[in-house]
Amino acid sequence: METTIMSYVPQLFTIAGVMLLACISPGPDLLAVTSHALHGKRAGVGVALGVATSHLVWAMLAVFGLGVIVSELSWLYAVIRFAGALYLLYLGARILLRLRHAAAPGAPIVAPRKSFSAAWRKGFLVGITNPKGAAFFGSLFVTILPAHAPLWVHGTTVLIVASVSCSWFVAVALLLSTARMRSTYARVRRPIDALMGTILVGLGLRLALER
Repeated sequence: METTIMSYVPQLFTIAGVMLLACISPGPDLLAVTSHALHGKRAGVGVALGVATSHLVWAMLAVFGLGVIVSELSWLYAVIRFAGALYLLYLGARILLRLRHAAAPGAPIVAPRKSFSAAWRKGFLVGITNPKGAAFFGSLFVTILPAHAPLWVHGTTVLIVASVSCSWFVAVALLLSTARMRSTYARVRRPIDALMGTILVGLGLRLALER
């Protein structure tokens, strides 16, 4: 039994490494966490956990082969893609519209108090409406895990995905929501918000126009 467990350790470490690289790479998930964390710890951590939960769902779907099915069904992939595009456009537009009412540079950040559940839902929607999640997690399991791997290996893989995603995004949220980071953000709020809003809108348009 010990030999069997050890034989899967390299694959599990590989999955952890690939997952960490995917989390670190710039994208809608990281932007959503960043933009909310700069306005407060509750919002940042809520969005981070929402994103991690969406990754957990995609990983569980991949275990049953549903991730590959979603990526192969063109109509379902298109529905998820357009939903994701619209949500990214919505988030980007909100940030850009908020610039009209932004306080003077250096003024304390007074973020509207939102419930933790509302922040969680935002993060979850960003992650679950990203159609690339189906292709990524489906291919991750198929290409790295051996065929006919035991059930415990798939379960461990799901836990690794959730743990890596949660650890990274919560760490980012906690770092960016510190008093020093928020103070720095307050001094250059407008250009940062303009950049983040523009990137989110750009990602939404790119996703909507993707073939």
